[in-house]
Amino acid sequence: MMCHVNALAIKLLVKNVTGLKTFHHSKSSLARTVVSHNLIADRMYSNNRNRYMPAMYPDQASCSPPFDGFIMGNHNRRSDTEYTLKSYKLNFSMYGAENPTRVSIPAVDFRSDTVTRPTQEMRQAMFEAEVGDDVMEEDPTVKILEKKVAALCDKEAGLYVSSGTMGNLVAIMAHTAHVRGADIIVGSKCHIVRYEQGGAAQIGGVTLNVVPNNPDGTFDIDEMLTQIHEGEHDVHYPVTALICVENTHNACGGRILPLSWLSSIVEIGKEKNIPLHMDGARLFNAVVAQGVSAAEITRGFSSVSICLSKGLGAPVGSVLVGSQDFIKKARRIRKVLGGGMRQVGVIAAAGLYAVENNIKRLAEDHYNTLTLANAIAELKSDLVKVNLEVVETNILFIYFDNSQLTPEEFCSRMVKVTEEERNALGDNDVCAVQMFSMDSFSARIVLHSNLTARDVKLAMKKFQFVIKEFMSRTL
Repeated sequence: MMCHVNALAIKLLVKNVTGLKTFHHSKSSLARTVVSHNLIADRMYSNNRNRYMPAMYPDQASCSPPFDGFIMGNHNRRSDTEYTLKSYKLNFSMYGAENPTRVSIPAVDFRSDTVTRPTQEMRQAMFEAEVGDDVMEEDPTVKILEKKVAALCDKEAGLYVSSGTMGNLVAIMAHTAHVRGADIIVGSKCHIVRYEQGGAAQIGGVTLNVVPNNPDGTFDIDEMLTQIHEGEHDVHYPVTALICVENTHNACGGRILPLSWLSSIVEIGKEKNIPLHMDGARLFNAVVAQGVSAAEITRGFSSVSICLSKGLGAPVGSVLVGSQDFIKKARRIRKVLGGGMRQVGVIAAAGLYAVENNIKRLAEDHYNTLTLANAIAELKSDLVKVNLEVVETNILFIYFDNSQLTPEEFCSRMVKVTEEERNALGDNDVCAVQMFSMDSFSARIVLHSNLTARDVKLAMKKFQFVIKEFMSRTL
């Protein structure tokens, strides 16, 4: 019987162009359940946002994608999927088959600037890209991209790689290849330490020599000097073969490394004859915020890895830049890591478009980040706080009194829309906000190119409503 009803439900749903309208006036809870579960399953595993939108939201075709379909995707991590599914069912019941108004709920995705989707112009550039075999160094689009990024940093050559993690690992292995038993100086909160599986050690055979990061992303230079091992002086130690910095610094809240501090690091590198590598995943955020060139920021660094798929909005890829000799070594290492891609110009074209068109617009992300930070700060809450003095680019850390409210509780609430919220803000001003907790006392939001002014406005209202809600519970 259930199979028969399921088949009937699917048949009627496909047949009727307005989809759920077939069941709007049905008294059968079983039929509603069948349609609900089929739609939930389809929406959870489909990346085609338009597949059911016209049927469920006939008057909302040009609005932000509906929350209950849009945020199910490949980027859910930790327990966000659980939050999403719970909220999804709630919203489907509230706004779906049993609600004749069929109000859509926009999702504002602050999880990372990596969640962006290519614009139509970027897709067109990909479609029209000239390609060749890049392992044979014959892809013209890749060559243009590599030369352009290298020139921006005043370096001799570039190498297109699949990700920032690969760019960092290739750089580390190229710089340390001449030393068996090398270590590299890294900050304790840097991406290389926290988010790359210890690849330098796991694959490159290199020890990570960790120096505590300061809140601004720098580390104490005197402390660093005590950690440098010059090998020939003591056979007990590995040989320090590289110093790495991250700019802007993700885990320190998008902080920009001061030029004066970078100059000091460069001088020490020269004095000790140790090369320097910059993880510049968000380098161009620093460029725009400081109003200086990438060449000035990276001056004196032997290599720089620049991500194209974060703030710049490309779907994939990074470019590693340095000297001709360095890139020759790096190209060989990329191959053994499985990074030799063939007609890769089809995706390199997106990165090229991003570099040529999306750098200056990063200022919009910085402005929107500060706008949201001010909206939170003006509530003067003891539960939820931000530090306006350290908001420099597109990353905002939000801090919690975790004795009363944990970051995970807050993130869980932000992805839901309650009846009270809808009544207070109105159907047109509610949204679901996705964000990540970072540790036991903080959460992070990241602004990016796919967010509209309306998204930011909705999110601002959401933050203020939810924070006030939690504040009222502690009175």
